[in-house]
Amino acid sequence: MHRGMALASMALVLAFVGFTVVDVEGAGAIYAGVRSWIDATFGGYYVAVLCVMLVASVYLMVGRHARIRLGPDDARPEFRTFSWLAMLFSAGLGIGLLFFSIAEPMGYFDYAESQSYPTNPHADQVGARAMDESRAVHALRVTYFHWGLHAWSLYVVTGLCLAYFGFRKNLPLTLRSALHPLIGERIHGPIGHGVDLLAVFGAVFGVATSLGLGARQMAVGLDVLFGVEPAIATQIVLVAVISAAATLSAVTGVARGIRVISEWNIYLSIVLLALFLFLGPSAWLMELLGRSIGAYAWHLVPMGLWVADAPGETAWQSDWTIFYWGWWIAWAPFVGLFIARISRGRTIREFTMGTLFVPTVAGMVWICLFGGNALHMELSAEGGVGTAGILELVRAGELEAALYGTIDRLSDIAWLGWVMSALATILLATWFITSSDSATLVIATMLSMGDTQPPRGLRVFWGAAIGTVAAVLLLAGGLQGLQAASVAAALPVSVVLLAILVGVVKALLADSPESPEAPDPP
Repeated sequence: MHRGMALASMALVLAFVGFTVVDVEGAGAIYAGVRSWIDATFGGYYVAVLCVMLVASVYLMVGRHARIRLGPDDARPEFRTFSWLAMLFSAGLGIGLLFFSIAEPMGYFDYAESQSYPTNPHADQVGARAMDESRAVHALRVTYFHWGLHAWSLYVVTGLCLAYFGFRKNLPLTLRSALHPLIGERIHGPIGHGVDLLAVFGAVFGVATSLGLGARQMAVGLDVLFGVEPAIATQIVLVAVISAAATLSAVTGVARGIRVISEWNIYLSIVLLALFLFLGPSAWLMELLGRSIGAYAWHLVPMGLWVADAPGETAWQSDWTIFYWGWWIAWAPFVGLFIARISRGRTIREFTMGTLFVPTVAGMVWICLFGGNALHMELSAEGGVGTAGILELVRAGELEAALYGTIDRLSDIAWLGWVMSALATILLATWFITSSDSATLVIATMLSMGDTQPPRGLRVFWGAAIGTVAAVLLLAGGLQGLQAASVAAALPVSVVLLAILVGVVKALLADSPESPEAPDPP
């Protein structure tokens, strides 16, 4: 363990939590102000960064270096493909889909001219203004856009850089190592320390804020299932239980703890997805899936390059697209390092295809089955379009309740609805466990200077620290402010990501199988 890094990271966490708790409103206003300034000043820059990352991911996948292995030429994958995909999906995506897969497309489907800005300018631009099936298709394709190829390209670039330098060049498995082609041995000095501390900051506060917000949704689930009041005390207990389970998983290790929970996440998710498919309008949902994926593919380039200039559209893009890009960038070092940790022995082509396309396609299916059922309910409501009750929940800001509201209306069989609600609540907990244990392992790895088996005491400390931060901020009401701070931190992180992209391309050009300096692969 690097003692200086450990102490500095602890001090950084304590300073931000202390500053937030002492003056929640003041700190929240400062964080929100910084984020608003970044959105207004660097919105176009964020759009450009994501486009660069997506183009780079495709280049890495099809370029002449795609056969290079992330490790020695004779290395082979540590985990079987299903386990690998389950773990990267759990770390990078799982919980967000449960929270947003209904609320987000429902918000884009809504059309109310009285609101301060358009609810879906992408749909408005193609004339889909009425709340009908056409607008439902465009609501889904915008949701796919925020959870699809652009977002996962960040994880591709970050994870690939870290795995390449960590396993093939035998540098420490930390974010600083990817800067070695640019600054050489100075990665072991203040610049390297600063880069890793930035990654630790993003991991701690990103997961802590998500854990706190997710506890609210799980509390709603317990209310639906057992009538437990979704009060702050319930949420604190949930945070404590999940943090303890995540810490135990991180201490157990990747092969036995994180892998097993991630695989069960996938099994349970398949069951829940099947219920949404067969209890809902199955044929209509399959048609909707095809139409919405087609719309996403057709509009992918224009959506990715679009920078709003009208006042209302600018506000929407800031609140949605730029927020999402900042959130994905802030998470990239943590998720990228975890994906790198589990990807030793895979070729660059395997890595990029698996990380870029499999979670994107799985996410599309998930969003369509969950959000599509809610959209169908609103389209076919007896009182007219938009009167089924789910849209009303979203308009009221009760995003946590949208999932359970949809489940309640999906089946007339009471016990089946209860089972589905229970399954959703269990998945909320297990998805959070896999995100939290991944973050714990990543933080401990970075503070151990890349040790893939960091000290167990360090894992226990940071597992407890993430839960404590979430609980304290829940009590103080400071989660939203720290969420804004984490997204604001995406600005310096984005500069680091561009730098490591340049570094890995430079190194790969010299390591390509077609280069005379590199041996032919076995």
